[in-house]
Amino acid sequence: MFRYLLKSLWRHRMRTVLTVMGAAVALFVFCFVAAFQNGLSRLTDNSRADRYLVTFQENRFCPSTSRLPESYVRQIQKTSGVKDVMPIQVWTNNCRASLDVIVFHGIPVEKILSHRSIELTEGSWEQFNSQTNAAIVGENVARKRNLKVGSQFSIGPMSVSIAGIFRSSEPAEANLIYTSLAYLQLANGSSAAGLVTQHEVLIEDGVDPEQVSKAIDDQLRNAGVPTKTRRKGAFRAHAVSDLIDLIEFSNWLGYACVGLVLSIVATTTVMNVQDRIKEYAVLQTIGIRPMKALRMVMTESCILCVCGGSIGLLGAIASLGFLDFSITAEGVTIPVQSSWLIGITTLLVALATGLIAGLAPAIQVARLPLVQALRNE
Repeated sequence: MFRYLLKSLWRHRMRTVLTVMGAAVALFVFCFVAAFQNGLSRLTDNSRADRYLVTFQENRFCPSTSRLPESYVRQIQKTSGVKDVMPIQVWTNNCRASLDVIVFHGIPVEKILSHRSIELTEGSWEQFNSQTNAAIVGENVARKRNLKVGSQFSIGPMSVSIAGIFRSSEPAEANLIYTSLAYLQLANGSSAAGLVTQHEVLIEDGVDPEQVSKAIDDQLRNAGVPTKTRRKGAFRAHAVSDLIDLIEFSNWLGYACVGLVLSIVATTTVMNVQDRIKEYAVLQTIGIRPMKALRMVMTESCILCVCGGSIGLLGAIASLGFLDFSITAEGVTIPVQSSWLIGITTLLVALATGLIAGLAPAIQVARLPLVQALRNE
């Protein structure tokens, strides 16, 4: 009967196409909302980040306002439970939330590979080590800005030579540009010499991060510049806290899209049933049982939803892959990424919506009074 159902839907092709496209647009938006949620989750719940703490200047949020002495490294290193400390100088061209932000991280060159899970896809480490103003850029930045190895990139006071392009297992890292710590300090002016934005602390396995954080802040409380130390995930979540509220609110937009699909498909299915009441009655006279008629109507509804969901999903995956969406606030980037889980969830939502949308008209067909239907009353 599947071919019969397809022919029935194609009989009112304009109605069918408009219904499928309406479902596709709504589920496209649903996928985008889910991609934002996925990016935020991967940023704040990274298991690797659980071993790292970030020491930042107390009551300072934008990277440009946090100025810690680089010499704090020695004091933090003495804290029980600390394995290693890496000073980081952060520079960003825009501290506010934006879709187009450039973020530089100045790090001691010898610590990059031990603290970052990155792999060069182009260029060489030798070139990066040998040039004072050399930089390696994440593949997302390189794609957006059309950067190649050997090209020059300038923005604000920064002017770097691209020594390599890297990929990372952490999506947020692919939106960063790494330089040597000394270069970024000098590029910010002589007043930044000996100062850094934050210290990233690698802790020993099995120690309590909260206790180590408190010990670091207590030790530095009277050192001149008070600090606030958080887990790396909590630090990122705090930096993008306003965006978190906005993304959580956008969940309602996703739910509204599902409700819109339900309304569109249910309306179309009811109209299809009303147009074919007599046809369903004839099917019953030739042996089609009420329960089979019920399944036929629900299958039509599911076909409309799943087709629309598939088109919307493919459109969202293509858009996210081609445009490399990300949003940055206070130097922390939330990558907007799709995943297999989002794809499976979208198709399951489409299927469930199709079943719910087709239930009422399917019950109407199953309870169809045969004689009245043949008279088309």
